[in-house]
Amino acid sequence: MVARREGLAGGLVGLLVGDALGVPYEFHRASALPPAEAIEMRPPPGFSRSHRGVPPGTYSDDGAQALCLLASLLDRGGFDPEDFGARLLGWYEHGDLAVDGVVFDVGVQTGAALRRLAGGSPALEAGPSDERANGNGSLMRALPLALWHRGGDAELARDAALQSRVTHGHARSRVCCMLYCLWARRVLAGEADPWASATAALRALPLDEGEVEALEFHVRPDEASPEGRGSGYVVDALRSARMCAAEPSFEQAVRRAVALGDDTDTTACLTGGIVGLRVGLAGIPERWRAALRGRELWEPLLARLLEHDAASGR
Repeated sequence: MVARREGLAGGLVGLLVGDALGVPYEFHRASALPPAEAIEMRPPPGFSRSHRGVPPGTYSDDGAQALCLLASLLDRGGFDPEDFGARLLGWYEHGDLAVDGVVFDVGVQTGAALRRLAGGSPALEAGPSDERANGNGSLMRALPLALWHRGGDAELARDAALQSRVTHGHARSRVCCMLYCLWARRVLAGEADPWASATAALRALPLDEGEVEALEFHVRPDEASPEGRGSGYVVDALRSARMCAAEPSFEQAVRRAVALGDDTDTTACLTGGIVGLRVGLAGIPERWRAALRGRELWEPLLARLLEHDAASGR
């Protein structure tokens, strides 16, 4: 088990590194990708990379929105949906917390929600809540809640669901965010079986009927060996991250995530955040940490997160 401070840093940087590693491979089927051992920030020669104008080492909407959430938590001292919504709009419209101020990838449901926000919708009513609106856009950014939160499991799960509602209001999206944050909390604490513990904690909370259905019939958390496909569906994204996070090292885990194809940046972002908590900053390959761009944006927020954690007495 790594020291808490090392784990916190590893979680945030792991999220960003995983995201950046996956960017050049996004939208490709698994069969079209290089072998897992050849997956790097700069793809092999001859590979038709996605987002060709984006320099290697650049995190995408996943990382930028996670930083928006972290900045809001640090500034407001708690989850403030209107402040968070305003920060997401600042990213969407002006490139706030995006590398080079450039927004090059926006999910369909996130874009729809942010247009509602811009039109005056209350933040907690902006996210579409129909069954088809279950992309992974709220899950990909949820980790900072687990890094920052001082409250108990009920409070952490509540805030995870609330941050989801800003762009993704359906029960499946909310439940995936809740379970991911509870899982991350336990990984950081060094528990022996953090997934099982997180599942038990979520089941002990007063979930509504839709959330129970989402957990038991869609996420199916008791499966010993979940299979993930790397798609943009929120349930698959969580299951894919759980599968890939079982790898022994950060490098193996995030390469496996990217190798699934399709939504490579988000699968690797979710995986990288969890494994970064487990292995700490030093467990993330130095070449990938050195290649990660946007240092002037995320380093001050990481420093503030570590100060906040120290001040909380943990």
